[in-house]
Amino acid sequence: MAIQVGAKIPAATLKVPTADGIQDRTTDQLFAGKKVVLFSVPGAFTPTCSAKHLPGFVQNAAAIKGKGVDSIICLAVNDAFVMDAWGKSQGCGDKVIMAADGNGEFAKALGLDFDGSRFGMGTRSQRFALVAENGVVTHLAVEAPGKFEVSSAEAVLGKL
Repeated sequence: MAIQVGAKIPAATLKVPTADGIQDRTTDQLFAGKKVVLFSVPGAFTPTCSAKHLPGFVQNAAAIKGKGVDSIICLAVNDAFVMDAWGKSQGCGDKVIMAADGNGEFAKALGLDFDGSRFGMGTRSQRFALVAENGVVTHLAVEAPGKFEVSSAEAVLGKL
């Protein structure tokens, strides 16, 4: 079952590219005491993710953070080196934290994983966005398969 509004973000460790190399970051480190927007994409460098989803959050980062958001996190079931390269290619800088869920364990713990094997992608995360305050989900928007509507930066900004 997918995580719901009012639920606590499950414990997990993600890999995050930093200026000091790839670092482990627990969900407690990422969410505790903060207001966070987390959005997830099926894969780095994939068409909708690269043309619309991530760029929207990069372009709207200042407006989103202006609504009291401490961090914007992009999640994908990719390795941290791919997430680092994708973030650099998209000009993320310090606007968006690129979080790698390499084995899909966090997506599964959220109940938002899917089997993309028929596309040659294996287990992936669904496309979604959530807002969490001090590690508790206050808004959740999960896309219907093949859609990009409710999880965009603009849609999230409208919910803040």
